[in-house]
Amino acid sequence: MSTIAASSSSDRRLSLAPFRNALATALVLGFGLAPVPARADLRMCNLTPSKVGIALGYRDPQGWVTEGWWDLTPKACETLLKGALAARFYYVFAVDYTRGGEWSGRSLMCTKDSEFTIRGVEDCLARGYDRNGFFEVDTGEQKSWTIQLTDPSQPGAPQP
Repeated sequence: MSTIAASSSSDRRLSLAPFRNALATALVLGFGLAPVPARADLRMCNLTPSKVGIALGYRDPQGWVTEGWWDLTPKACETLLKGALAARFYYVFAVDYTRGGEWSGRSLMCTKDSEFTIRGVEDCLARGYDRNGFFEVDTGEQKSWTIQLTDPSQPGAPQP
C-alpha cells in the first residue's frame, strides 16, 4: 500500500484529477471487502436428495400462526422468516414430494394444501383446514437460526 504525502505550503497543490477514477474504483472495491453485518433470519436447509415442502408454525404477538408452503430443492437452503426471531420455539411440518413421507411431531396445527397463512391452531377441521403434527425447534432465544432437514434413512441422521 502506498501513501501520498502533501506539503502544507500554499504554492504546492496536489491535484487529484489523475487519481479520481482509481480512487473511485478503490472505494467500490473497498466497500465490497467490508464486513457484511450478520443477518438475523430463520433459515431451513434441505440436506436430502428430495424436493420437500415446508410448513412453519410459531407464536407472534397476536397468537398462533401457521404458514406454508415453501418448496425446497434438494441440497438447498432458504430463508423462511426475515429479521430477528420473534419466538423461541418454532414448529415444522415437512413433506417429501419426491419419495413420499413426512417429518412431523406432536404439536397439532392447521395447514392447507395450497399456500396459506392461518391464525390459530384450534378447530382446524371445523374451519376447513387440515390438521398435522409439527415437530418443535428450540432456538434457545437466538436472534438467528438454521434448521437442517436430514434424510431419516441415512445412518446417524438426527431425527426430528
